[in-house]
Amino acid sequence: MPAIAEYCADEPPLVDSYNALLRLGQHNETTTPPPRGELTTSTPIPRAVSECELPLIDVGCLTSGQQQANSAEERAACAAAIAAAAAEWGFFQVVNHGVGQELLDAMRREQARLFHLPFEAKSSTAGLLNDSYRWGTPTATSLRQLSWSEAFHVPLAGISGKAAGCNYGDLTTLWDVTREVADAMSKLARTLARVLAESLLGHGAAAGERFPEGCDDATCFLRLNRYPPCPFSPDDASAFGLVPHTDSDFLTVLCQDHVGGLQLMKGSRWVAVKPIPGALIVNIGDLFQAWSNDRYKSVEHRVMTNATTERYSVAYFLCPSYDSPIGTCREPSPYRPFTFGEYRRRVQEDVKKTGKKSGLRNFLV
Repeated sequence: MPAIAEYCADEPPLVDSYNALLRLGQHNETTTPPPRGELTTSTPIPRAVSECELPLIDVGCLTSGQQQANSAEERAACAAAIAAAAAEWGFFQVVNHGVGQELLDAMRREQARLFHLPFEAKSSTAGLLNDSYRWGTPTATSLRQLSWSEAFHVPLAGISGKAAGCNYGDLTTLWDVTREVADAMSKLARTLARVLAESLLGHGAAAGERFPEGCDDATCFLRLNRYPPCPFSPDDASAFGLVPHTDSDFLTVLCQDHVGGLQLMKGSRWVAVKPIPGALIVNIGDLFQAWSNDRYKSVEHRVMTNATTERYSVAYFLCPSYDSPIGTCREPSPYRPFTFGEYRRRVQEDVKKTGKKSGLRNFLV
């Protein structure tokens, strides 16, 4: 286990946040007994009891650029596998996805250089990736709400050109690699989204070809994640790298490294996702679940901490504009009409009031 003093020297002040929330939790437990059945900060949170292999789908017939040479039967079988995984798991992995391994390796190297800058450089207003640096959980009121991680949550519009005033120092290649990764993941995400839409609407349906509307560089995000070693792991099972959540988008494409730590809820238990070299992970977001009338599942997931090893990942989020109505694949829908902006505002209100996201339940008819 790394020494606390050594850990604090070059990392975001997550230890300070942890200790402050620990003291707050101990104070609350001595002054206000929790309701029957509610977890306290000292209640052990069970870790995953098994490791799973997500459905692994070869999507080369959709992404190879030689789609005409692929048979209709092959494409139909691939689409059926994607739709089945989205409905049963809400998660799946893809290979032959069109995002080159050399590009992903370059992204990993650039991330390491970026995140190993001094904390002051990352958190200052120097303009690193349009001031998109985040760490921990500013709204956390308990340890179960603290994410032991740091990230650059970058709007695609923020990496479409080198805006004036950005100071990248010697990270000049970061910009180009990040843009290439965003473009490649965006192409994959849109292809998969159209396939999933057509599986419900019928192949070649006009709405499926346009789906999802309102998603462009002004609305979609690329998130560069790093999970530093956590000196409290694994002794404290409430030390999350990323707290349990669902994604508030249509679709997420994730590249994780070999370290592992991603877990998802399957049925009523947590399962760990086994990393597969070269594969990308895809998961359904809340908006797709709503649009599909709950056919596709937005599944709760989390990242666990590691005591000795840092973990990196890159995630692309397919999001519409704030004023975009989410709509439905067919009527009647279990959800009332809402826009993405309404959804995000309600999520933020819930987190502020209760510390957790209620999500789609707020929009049921």
